[in-house]
Amino acid sequence: MKKTFLFVTLMSGLIALQSCESKKEEVVGSNSTETVDTVPLTPIVEAVGNPTDVKADPGTFQVKPLKYGYDELNEYIDAKTMETHFSKHYLTYINNMNKALKEAGNKSSNIEGILKSMDMNNAALRNNAGGYYNHLMYFDIMSPNAQKEPSGELLTKINETFGSLEQLKDQLSDAAAKRFGSGWAWLVVKEDGQLAVTSTPNQDNPLMPGVETPGKPILGIDVWEHAYYLKYQNKRADYVTAFFNVLDWKEVESNYNKAK
Repeated sequence: MKKTFLFVTLMSGLIALQSCESKKEEVVGSNSTETVDTVPLTPIVEAVGNPTDVKADPGTFQVKPLKYGYDELNEYIDAKTMETHFSKHYLTYINNMNKALKEAGNKSSNIEGILKSMDMNNAALRNNAGGYYNHLMYFDIMSPNAQKEPSGELLTKINETFGSLEQLKDQLSDAAAKRFGSGWAWLVVKEDGQLAVTSTPNQDNPLMPGVETPGKPILGIDVWEHAYYLKYQNKRADYVTAFFNVLDWKEVESNYNKAK
């Protein structure tokens, strides 16, 4: 008798639970019944500002306007990252560099000259002048309408030096992946006119004294986490692969022609 009572009790509980689940799954309207799962969810789109609104404090160096909107690279680099990177990080480097120049009594307006003659013990100037120059190049060589491959003399030089464009990309990706912590991967033109791939820590760059591979940068990949973490989290390699989709080789060619 006890077994029969227990069985009936269990069955009643299961039927009640199933009934509750059915109620959770259905929304009853006056004319129709639809399941909750069929109700579409509206994606949350975070609004971003306008890059033309970004202005530096009075000083020798000012913001170079971004050539595209924050959301125009969105398939590969999300709009919020672009906004934060440009309007917060880049802007901070400019303002802090202007302060550091003033404190050092340096009135030069030649950023390459400042970097080449850098006192590497002046951390404020080193970090912020490097941050300004590095980001200036980074934002300039990206485009929503990027030329996907180099041409002319640069392509010939790449093939001679690395074997192919894909092998160059592999070397840049490797340099970016192996840079421990924050820093940059670079394609540079050395003093003898040859191309080389290198990397630097933090906001250092190949124009500064004492770097491993000195040269004139023509392509720089930012591998600080602020450049990619919102979209790619810890997957730096995925971000670098995506970066090549917005890399404008026309701008890299222009940099090469000025550097050779």
